[in-house]
Amino acid sequence: MANIDPVCGMTVDPATAKAKIEHAGATYYFCCTGCAQKFQASPEEYLTPKKPQLVTLRVPSAGNSAPTVGHAAPLSHPAKAASKSSHGSPRLQSQVTRSPAYVCPMCPDVRESEAVSCPSCGMALEPETPIANSRTEYTCPMHPQILRTEPGSCPICGMALEPRTVAAAEEDNPELRNMTRRFWASVALTLPLLAIAMGDMLPGMPFQRVLGADRLPWIELLLATPVVLWGGWPFFQRGWASIVNRSTNMFTLIAIGTGVAYVYSLVAVLVPEIFPSSFIDMSGRPAVYFEAAAAIVTLVLLGQVLELRARSRTGAAIRALLDLAPRTARVIRDGKEEDIPLVDVRAGDRLRVRPGEKIPVDGVVLEGRSSVDESMITGESVPVEKNPGDRIIGATVNASGSFIMQAERVGSETMLSQIVRMVSQAQRSRAPIQRLADKVAGWFVPAVIAIAILAFILWATLGPEPRFAHAIVNAVAVLIIACPCALGLATPMAIMVGTGRGAHAGVLIKNAEALETLEKVDTLVIDKTGTLTEGKPRLSSTTPQGAFSADELLRLTATLERASEHPLAAAVVAAAVGRSLELSEAKDFFSYPGKGVVGSVEGRRVAAGTLGLMRDQGIVDGAIATPGSAAGTAIYVAVDGGYAGSITLADPLKASSEGAVRELKRQGLKVVMLTGDNRAVAETVARQLGIDEFRAEVLPSDKSQIVKEYQQQGRTVAMAGDGINDAPALAQANVGIAMGTGTDVAIESAGVTLLKGDLSGIIRARKLSQATMKNIRQNLFFAFIYNAVGVPIAAGVLYPFFGVLLSPILAAAAMSFSSVSVITNSLRLRAVKL
Repeated sequence: MANIDPVCGMTVDPATAKAKIEHAGATYYFCCTGCAQKFQASPEEYLTPKKPQLVTLRVPSAGNSAPTVGHAAPLSHPAKAASKSSHGSPRLQSQVTRSPAYVCPMCPDVRESEAVSCPSCGMALEPETPIANSRTEYTCPMHPQILRTEPGSCPICGMALEPRTVAAAEEDNPELRNMTRRFWASVALTLPLLAIAMGDMLPGMPFQRVLGADRLPWIELLLATPVVLWGGWPFFQRGWASIVNRSTNMFTLIAIGTGVAYVYSLVAVLVPEIFPSSFIDMSGRPAVYFEAAAAIVTLVLLGQVLELRARSRTGAAIRALLDLAPRTARVIRDGKEEDIPLVDVRAGDRLRVRPGEKIPVDGVVLEGRSSVDESMITGESVPVEKNPGDRIIGATVNASGSFIMQAERVGSETMLSQIVRMVSQAQRSRAPIQRLADKVAGWFVPAVIAIAILAFILWATLGPEPRFAHAIVNAVAVLIIACPCALGLATPMAIMVGTGRGAHAGVLIKNAEALETLEKVDTLVIDKTGTLTEGKPRLSSTTPQGAFSADELLRLTATLERASEHPLAAAVVAAAVGRSLELSEAKDFFSYPGKGVVGSVEGRRVAAGTLGLMRDQGIVDGAIATPGSAAGTAIYVAVDGGYAGSITLADPLKASSEGAVRELKRQGLKVVMLTGDNRAVAETVARQLGIDEFRAEVLPSDKSQIVKEYQQQGRTVAMAGDGINDAPALAQANVGIAMGTGTDVAIESAGVTLLKGDLSGIIRARKLSQATMKNIRQNLFFAFIYNAVGVPIAAGVLYPFFGVLLSPILAAAAMSFSSVSVITNSLRLRAVKL
């Protein structure tokens, strides 16, 4: 008989269920342990029937879009081309108008456009939480699948949950405030407790003489009890939850270690007569370890305070991005100018931007000219000239000149909000290298408990007198010194800081896997148009044939090409408009991808495209004249089945392309250029840039196959492109790199987006990847070595050789600072030079 998993809704066979839980007299079966953990943490959340919620979904269309209100349902992805203008590709900010995305709560890297089941774990996908959501959600830095609506502890590792999204202003951290209060109260009680314990080691034992030997254990009990039971209460709560959830962690070890030391000491004070004579020390009573238990709790509290403070700094990158936005905007309404809060700006508003001011929102320049510093978004320090009609980005700085702009995207739709969302998602994704740490952490705590038990047995049977006391001390030291959190934090902390640093350099990382893979890339495949070149071809020459004049050839071709969205078509139309040629309407238009277009213009059959299209039209090569310029791309034109001439377009190289290619080759990368242009143009561009290998006359459908060919050779391939036809190749590559000036489809298919849109960004992205992966390896090395060395020493392995034992207090200090050191090392990435 099949049952329904109450968390994900999957049908589960009890015979093959991964987990089952008894609750309120009923048995529930689960598809995976993750679902069981979520249910056990909050069963009522999944057993209470939920009413369907009404949601407002904004679906973009080619025209004006209106909100659609109804029950949440799967939506098909809208055509990206609707937002594309006739003169170029949409910028990154147009992504915010796409249909809602759905993500898996257990597998954060799974993201679909429809509310289907997760392909990895089978859970029902949930609507993605936008960055501007007013409801704060909390997640665990080590287990991003854990989501809660209120702060608390992770049911898996016990760590304090932190906000999933970062607010512009640093928010109060209740966990930090709570731990700080407990820490200082524990310090006040632990210091005199340590003084009493240490005083027994002084000549004459002053505390015993003043306070009395019989009273000292009771005084220590009074001082230690608030520290252990109140100061350490969060650790006992988390330790118990870890046992109940069968997910042992750092707090399991702390709770067992301090609990054993405290309970043993309590029994020794209350009923000392039950202990054998071998347990009695020089004071005539069994030894107590109140100071060890209290000091361990205090040091762990100190570690928690330092760790929480350090973790709060990992959100500094996003917070700095949010701080870029101005608080007000100067709006022009009804002929009057006034400053209004930024949240009150609406799409379509006319805004005045004065010299030195930050641009409020994304939009277009209407009047005036200026230069804008876009370094905080693109990472480029050179100001960009802006003229009427040019697009501008919110949060960038107007360096000189005053202009009037029209607001196009406001609030959560701006490029800045989109960047923040992408960075936040990347910070919560998991890198493949994390699997190693996950595997180790899975058996680490049980192994430590086993070692502690073994150490206790060996010391109790083979150790020096008092054997039982030595056994307790060393077993507690083993439990306390082990710190799986350092292992678990090694990767996510570096990813969080690294992706934030990349955003400030104009490099957006979509997920941690892309960041890790980018370091291993040895082959870079680059689409020429829009990546190596400006992607804005210009008319170079016209070569008419027969009775056609240059203007007539251009006019007929532009009329036909006006129905096409290809960049070359836009350049032909722009050239015709620039010459004030009168264009008519094309009929029966049809496009042949990779070859050209055909249609009817003023009753005449016109075809414009490659030599292959001319052959398809029945024109032999001998009838085709050589274009006026061999340095550009030729569009061959046929009218009524006869050859009419050619139009040559040249696409200038980006200024940074040559230097970037040279640096990439110096780093050992194989650079391959792909282009749909003819071989002569491809060879000219390749020679100018120093590219040794290129493929010319490549059809859009061939690009992904070429990438696959290199992968079959054992190469790790990155593909860089910006067009819709690059999307399959970007998805096929080990890492897809999209230009931020490219289309939404390309950006959506890529793992890395370069906001500036030139190859120098690839160099910055590789430096970021290398620095982040180096940092992760340092963190993992430290965590592994720390535990590999610390646990045996705590068990007493050095005692037979050097007579050295590790005090539980020192073990607690070492454990507390291990996590802090990992986080501190990760924070160094904020200063890496890209």
